[in-house]
Amino acid sequence: MARIRVLVVDDHRIFAESLAAALAAEPDVDVAAAGSGPAALRALERAAAEARPYDVILVDAELGGPAPGGAAAVGGSPAVGGVPALPVPRPEEPGAVDGISLVAQVRAARPGVRSVVLAEKDDPRCAARALQAGASGWVAKDCSLQRLLTVIRGVLRDETHLPPALLTGVLRELTTARKHRTESEQLVESLTPREREVLRCMVAGLGRKAVAERLFLSPHTVRTHMQKVLGKLGVHSTLAAVALARRAGVGPAEPVTVRLAGDVVERGSQLA
Repeated sequence: MARIRVLVVDDHRIFAESLAAALAAEPDVDVAAAGSGPAALRALERAAAEARPYDVILVDAELGGPAPGGAAAVGGSPAVGGVPALPVPRPEEPGAVDGISLVAQVRAARPGVRSVVLAEKDDPRCAARALQAGASGWVAKDCSLQRLLTVIRGVLRDETHLPPALLTGVLRELTTARKHRTESEQLVESLTPREREVLRCMVAGLGRKAVAERLFLSPHTVRTHMQKVLGKLGVHSTLAAVALARRAGVGPAEPVTVRLAGDVVERGSQLA
């Protein structure tokens, strides 16, 4: 019997371990739990290195939010039903991410892993964001175990699972997002090649001085280009320009690597 490896990611310890224990009772499911985004990424990396990759990751839509009662979870917990104990989330843990961001990171780093988002309430906008990030399913946390297993097995067949009540709202959100993306793409296309280079540097978080050094221009010239970029995009701030560029699919400029006496130095990777 082919076994399905599942990783539950939820910073509400009792829920995560209870769900993991229920899934572990299935004869064809191996399951573990992680209490934060960084812990999940480490678990995925470790499993891949051991040639035992996870097939499906179940991600809390509100991952990284406050624990019940407004306090962070403290202390450990014993294994439940043979499932490995859930690592306790640490609010100060570097690189903490929310559920949707985790889905996007998993999609980029482990494209073979299917992501399913677990949500306490149906939210068309959040569900649309999850699908855009690479999720294959959206399931209510209070759904039956059989329903969840159906979704898990379905996404492994490349199916996309959404509650019927969400479908219309999600399609509307995706259509609106596509419209905004198309409008943003048209605005970006109005830029000159040099202005697009400057925009990519802005997306990378580079300040005026860093952009000038990277493009071999004077700071005054860079300032002029930035003003023209803002004007053509119809925005009034760098942050708004970056947001529009992201919608249009504009990626950041790649860091410049310089070798000095055998050392590797990255230039233009910090705000000036």
